[in-house]
Amino acid sequence: MEFGIQFFPSVGPTQKPARQYWNEALNLTQVAERLGFSNVRTVEHYFHPYGGYSPDPLIFLSAAAAVTKRMRLITGAVLPVFNNPLKLAGQIGMVDAISNGRLEIGVARAFLPHEFARFGISIDESRARFDEGLEQIRRLLEEDVVSTVGRFHSFENVTSLPRPTQKPRPPFWIAATTTKDSFENAGRLGHYLMCIPLVGSQMTDLIKTYRQAWVDAGHAGRGRVMMAFHMFCAESRETAAEVAREPLNIYLKSIVDAASDWMAGVASKDYPNYKKMIEGLSKETFETQVEKGAAWVGTPADIRKSIASYNEAVGGFESASMQVNFGMIGEADAQRSLELFAQQVMPHFSM
Repeated sequence: MEFGIQFFPSVGPTQKPARQYWNEALNLTQVAERLGFSNVRTVEHYFHPYGGYSPDPLIFLSAAAAVTKRMRLITGAVLPVFNNPLKLAGQIGMVDAISNGRLEIGVARAFLPHEFARFGISIDESRARFDEGLEQIRRLLEEDVVSTVGRFHSFENVTSLPRPTQKPRPPFWIAATTTKDSFENAGRLGHYLMCIPLVGSQMTDLIKTYRQAWVDAGHAGRGRVMMAFHMFCAESRETAAEVAREPLNIYLKSIVDAASDWMAGVASKDYPNYKKMIEGLSKETFETQVEKGAAWVGTPADIRKSIASYNEAVGGFESASMQVNFGMIGEADAQRSLELFAQQVMPHFSM
């Protein structure tokens, strides 16, 4: 298993200025590379403390490329629904060049109704825009000259520049949550999978669906699965809980606030059961997240046990992407957590 870090800001200007947040993120990225973490990732969201400090993950990854030499740089994820594919393909080629071919592209559909409303885009177009945008971006990166007529974007005889440094293009990851079709589609297309931990057999079955679709499509191997976790490691269980409890609760409240439109009556054929999912999240706490293994918080021994247990429960996954400064966890605490994790957890799960 490989371990990476991710930055998902769940703060606003009254809590921490953006300048401070991103300076801390870059400092922690350098620490993580020194400690042997394999990748760094950030999100695309808008307008709200839940993710709103990161409207363009490629900007941060370009800065991260300048202060690292080895780590892979992953968007987690870009949103074709809010981006012109011509623009996004060019940005991908540019950051792939700046990083000397270390970029990987996670792609997602977006799920927050307030973002669709503010961009003036129908939430019922989400899947169609995603499918069209993903294919157009893939072609722009892989092919020298592209012409296409789409429902949302059309162009003729376009050569996207810069051309990707990696050939034929940077790897793609597809973000998926609970919809079986999304897992199956990622496997069929031969893209990697990024997802969040769920309880019980549901995630096990969804990952099996992805693996089987990958094999059935004739791709070599069985694909790659990245799972996202909150992580805070300390010498004692009590210290870990004391530091991480309130920041994790802040994060959980932030996502429910940002997605509250689902509970207020918004519905879409492209997002079945999202009201139920957000209602479930509204009942989550630090304690429930730790108990079910969605948050790795505790001593190195506690976290080793959580990793092994969850890995076995879902039938194995290849990459863990960990939020290390979630909520208002400070840089010094996050760095100590990373160091302890690298020293006493990572060696037990080396590839």
